[in-house]
Amino acid sequence: MANFLNQWRDGLARTSKSAFGRLASLLGATQITPDTWEELETLLVQADVGLETTQLALDSLRAEVRRKGLTNTEELYSALRQELRARLSKPVKVDFDQSPVVLLMVGVNGSGKTTTTAKLGQRWTKQGKKVLFGAADTFRAAAVDQLQVWGDRLGVEVISGAPESDPGAVAFQAVQSGVAKQADIIVIDTAGRLHTRFNLMEELKKVYRVVGKALPGAPHAVWLVLDATTGQNALQQAKAFKEAVQISGVILTKLDSSARGGMAFAIQRALNVPILFAGLGEKPEDLIPFDPDAFIEGILGA
Repeated sequence: MANFLNQWRDGLARTSKSAFGRLASLLGATQITPDTWEELETLLVQADVGLETTQLALDSLRAEVRRKGLTNTEELYSALRQELRARLSKPVKVDFDQSPVVLLMVGVNGSGKTTTTAKLGQRWTKQGKKVLFGAADTFRAAAVDQLQVWGDRLGVEVISGAPESDPGAVAFQAVQSGVAKQADIIVIDTAGRLHTRFNLMEELKKVYRVVGKALPGAPHAVWLVLDATTGQNALQQAKAFKEAVQISGVILTKLDSSARGGMAFAIQRALNVPILFAGLGEKPEDLIPFDPDAFIEGILGA
């Protein structure tokens, strides 16, 4: 258990040392004053919690202070911890109860989507699952090559197409191949795309539809990979992808490289879907199931 918490604390060290790290000194054994609220608001916004989420959290905290008659900042700190935890959903255990499962990985360029796909593949193959990758990022040869290297390393078959070929055709072929070869999990790695590019988002919708034609009911899950270093910019990305396809879960990558871990609260509120995994380092084992309690402890430096 100690090693588990240390992994979270180490991975979230930058976030903890930024604005969140100053909370302890702000909320010491002093009286709650109007300045306390003003400084707390500033810290939460600087921690990339987001202005709207910050206002909602502070409104809830003020009501709690009035209801319980809290007077000192130590009590406020405890209430804040509970308030932040309440803004994250319950932990979700990823345990697919059907076979095959078709999973669509989506996100913008540079979010770590292909690497995350590979890390998930390693996790599931270690669990004895038969995994198949679909390299539907046909416009970036490096992505196909990267996924193929991982596939060779893991003993996972990779279905790919010619450079700049139709990504929908690759996705269709991957699903059909996975079904024929009795794969447990078929992971389709789609091309990174700017959420502001209409034609690229329409192409993603097409891939989504084509997968459903290859196997009725698919995709069974659509996971959005978000780079934590982008902070609040990820919020607009998330909203655009949710409008385009039915996002069912989020993976936050590069948390160890970011001081903007507070964006998790804004993402959770905007999408109302669970955060499933967190990237706390570069090694495959550093992609771990998201634990809300450990996340709170990590960012507060507890």
